Amino acid sequence: MTASSRPDWIAIGVFAVTSVALSWLVALPLWLRGSGLADPFLGLFAAAMMFTPTLGVLAALQVQRRTRGRRGARVVLRELGMWPLRPAARTVWTCVAVIIAAPLLVAVGLAVVAALGVATFDLVGFSGFRETLEAAVPAGTPLPPVALLAAVQLATIPIGALINAPFAFGEELGWRGFLLPALRPLGVWPALLLSGAFWGLWHAPLILLGYNFLEPNALGVLLMIMACVFFGILLGWTRLRTASVWPAVFAHGAFNASAGLGALVIAAGSATPSPVIAGPLGIVMWGVFAAVVVILVLTGQFRADRLDARLAPDPVRVDPSPSLPSPS
Repeated sequence: MTASSRPDWIAIGVFAVTSVALSWLVALPLWLRGSGLADPFLGLFAAAMMFTPTLGVLAALQVQRRTRGRRGARVVLRELGMWPLRPAARTVWTCVAVIIAAPLLVAVGLAVVAALGVATFDLVGFSGFRETLEAAVPAGTPLPPVALLAAVQLATIPIGALINAPFAFGEELGWRGFLLPALRPLGVWPALLLSGAFWGLWHAPLILLGYNFLEPNALGVLLMIMACVFFGILLGWTRLRTASVWPAVFAHGAFNASAGLGALVIAAGSATPSPVIAGPLGIVMWGVFAAVVVILVLTGQFRADRLDARLAPDPVRVDPSPSLPSPS
């Protein structure tokens, strides 16, 4: 492996330290205020935290500017997968596909949860959703047909993906835009696994408050790491397949927009399933992600000739042996 094909560990380290330090700094008010998940500004701080990986990228680029020299904006945008969209059709259609696929994956996870008997769902009367709506308005307030409201919620998931995209971009520019290609010289699978694990660890300031799994401890962080490794393989595959960060951005945004599907279809009186098992990033969803990964592997989607060559490490260059003089 030549110097040019080794990971730039200094830039990676600066990115890692900056993004993690800033994530803790942004989340610090939630810890100091002492309200945890009940804090009314939780969503605001969580959204702000999503932009800390982008700031980590900017810090890493400053390091690379000193070590690799000044590069033009077009080069940096290409390396981060922002522009150009080449091939454009593949990138655009992948973005469309992932916006559709994300809620379908969540739906498959809910179907598995129902099959396991962990929770009961009502796909006709949406009785649990009705109860939630009735509790949110004064008694006797007339409500539109609940099925219509549920249909509107489902139909607006693609819109939610677009609304979420700027926030997802704040993260994805770091994880799939910078970190995954930076680790790519280690090989496809080490890069995917390491970038996903770091993505999960980065969530620690919120996970240790009980976010996502209601496990404010090391177990919660480990669960998040595992979830991000599985999901990160799929997001990373879109980056490797298209050399663009945008499919990962829209997949991330669409998945976040789909995370509330369980609350929409749960039946009234059903036991509330543990988020560790049945949450949008719970163990059942790990199995769904893993099944998709296996399908991609078996269909050859991770073969070198299927991945964009622009994200491959530089080839090893071997200096030819000096020629020996011909016998006279």
